[in-house]
Amino acid sequence: MNNVPQDIETGPENLLDIPHMAEQERMIEAMLFASAVPLGLRDMADRMPQGCDPAEAVRHLQKSYEGRGVVVVRVGDGWAMRTAPDLGHLMSRETVETRKLSRAAIETLAIIAYHQPVTRAEIEEIRGVSVSRGTVDQLLEMEWIRFGRRKMTPGRPVTFVVTQGFLDHFGLESARDLPGLQELRAAGLLENRPPPGQLPQTGVGEDDDDDEAAPGQNELFED
Repeated sequence: MNNVPQDIETGPENLLDIPHMAEQERMIEAMLFASAVPLGLRDMADRMPQGCDPAEAVRHLQKSYEGRGVVVVRVGDGWAMRTAPDLGHLMSRETVETRKLSRAAIETLAIIAYHQPVTRAEIEEIRGVSVSRGTVDQLLEMEWIRFGRRKMTPGRPVTFVVTQGFLDHFGLESARDLPGLQELRAAGLLENRPPPGQLPQTGVGEDDDDDEAAPGQNELFED
């Protein structure tokens, strides 16, 4: 007489409902391919039929993708499909971005190039207006200027000098190869510059970084 209760399912019948490992591997592959973020094993298990083993399925899938253009990698506590490391260069794309310098940045750059090493206070004295932090930050970010040695004066202020990148960009061997000041003014780089120590008639005491470059400036100072 069979004493097994009728409402209890036997083990073999449950096992028949669990997808084969090859099918589980396909499920993992589909989820990782479609997901924009790495998926954890718990996330995978919640989406798969009961009884599946996502950890084992991931191991199978990872082995299947070995040596291919796309690989299965662990990212933190999750898993994701990524381009094979040795093929990453195929995904990169170089672009040239044109960036216009403001009038303030152009004048500041020209002063540094011709008077280096020069301090911020000296730049402000020559231009007649205070140099905004944004102007200096932009030139530093472009790697056209860098910090020089501190001056042996009270407070030991830091100085600015042009970089090798600046010289390379304009085809100069050294700062001595820069055009003369008259040529610089003729190009519009230092036009309408007030005398040292005198503020502009507009009453504005600081750079306006949003100023567009004056005619002729772009030819010499445009990245």
